[in-house]
Amino acid sequence: MKRLFKWGAIGIVGCLALLLMVGAVWEQVERRQVAAAYPAPGRLVDIGGGRRMQIECRGAGSPTVVFETGLDYFGELAWAKVLGPVAEFTRACAYSRAGIVWSDDKPGPHDGLGAAHDLHATLAAAGEKGPFVMVGLSLGGPLVSLYTGLYGDQVAGLVYVDASHPDQLKRTQAALGKLPNDKAFVQDLGGKASWTGIPRLVALAARNSHGETTAAMPPRAREIALAYFATSLGPMVSERDALPMTFDEAGAYRQLGARPVVVLTHGKPTPDVPKAQAEKFDRVWLGMQKDMATWSSRGTQRTIGDSGHYIPNDDPQAVIAAVRSVVEDVRSAN
Repeated sequence: MKRLFKWGAIGIVGCLALLLMVGAVWEQVERRQVAAAYPAPGRLVDIGGGRRMQIECRGAGSPTVVFETGLDYFGELAWAKVLGPVAEFTRACAYSRAGIVWSDDKPGPHDGLGAAHDLHATLAAAGEKGPFVMVGLSLGGPLVSLYTGLYGDQVAGLVYVDASHPDQLKRTQAALGKLPNDKAFVQDLGGKASWTGIPRLVALAARNSHGETTAAMPPRAREIALAYFATSLGPMVSERDALPMTFDEAGAYRQLGARPVVVLTHGKPTPDVPKAQAEKFDRVWLGMQKDMATWSSRGTQRTIGDSGHYIPNDDPQAVIAAVRSVVEDVRSAN
């Protein structure tokens, strides 16, 4: 009987090892096929160190609008409903951060200062010059604040789109008694197992589901984001792990002077949490959003009543209108 169990265990281990080998080979084949099927829009620019970053710029005119997305695996695809319309009235650029979709990954932490330096190098390599209007969604908010603090002479205005606040972790924990991290373990596991093909299988299954964030994306953008999910997940987890560092870095840059600033805030209740908890979180969130509007003497905060967190998907016209208003303010000042 012991011998039977022994050989049974060996057989199970062998089967698992074989499945992992097959999955690893399949993953590499799929990565090549995805790269061929969904080439990078715009350009892949060399920023040094053997790394290339994807950036797409359209339209003409000044100031140039630069879009920075949140903590997700979408890269420039997060702005699929916004980039084109904005490019009709001024120059507009969207890009993908290190390791996300088409951009090369980097070693070390994926913190805010590193992201700001990468964006500066990407814009320079692409030949894009200020003045810039920086637009930051969610985590992109602290990132555009950092960019403004580091390269303030280039930044003429900002739009915060349901953006994270530097004190977000502290205030949320104080209000709720804990930080939401229900997906942390799954994300960690998926990031480490990307070579096995398992995250790709999850993404393939997700093509037939309709998650709140991706359901409102244009079908082509959603398809591409899911195709690159397996390679984008690890860098996204690295950005999540660096959140405390990023928020600390961004907290030093809350003085925006007299730059025109618009803060857009979601109006729908936060989903997937008990009603009382959602109401408490949304009150804290709105307080932080109003605080961000005070960072500039020309700051305003607007609540978008029919939108969840991803306002560029739920109400792209609200984002376009906010960007247009800041662009016009910058032009009228020159």
